[in-house]
Amino acid sequence: MVSHAQWKLARDRKVAESISEGEDSAESAERVRRRLELDLAWDLGQAVYDRRTELGLAQTELARRARMSQPQVSKLELGGSMPTVPLLARLAHALNADFGLTPLSEGVRVSFIPHDPARTEAGAEPPSSEHASAPAPASAAEAEADASAERTASTG
Repeated sequence: MVSHAQWKLARDRKVAESISEGEDSAESAERVRRRLELDLAWDLGQAVYDRRTELGLAQTELARRARMSQPQVSKLELGGSMPTVPLLARLAHALNADFGLTPLSEGVRVSFIPHDPARTEAGAEPPSSEHASAPAPASAAEAEADASAERTASTG
């Protein structure tokens, strides 16, 4: 079986060869776009792999938790697919983490941020910068109204 490092080196060699083949600016722009897309897929797969191994999970266990098949997890970890947003949400939940994409000058940084164990054990959601400065509701009715408004906002 090919390791992540060997696969990435082979993929990078192939991409580099295709980028150096032509000098046409439109064609080169498409190659650069494709390279960035491949880099994102690889980085995403690496982030899933890193978090899964950090938790000591087998691919089959992650697949079960995320309602996927083991071959789908394997393909994702090898950078062979780009998951949908709902799948990313399922993966984050299965990995007990929040999913983050951070735009950079060229490309995007992908990360799974582990939930705080103390908050997770208590059944609370991880802190969000959006809610960090919000004052606490004065009553249970206000708390329920706030939660209802957040659910409506998050579902559209």
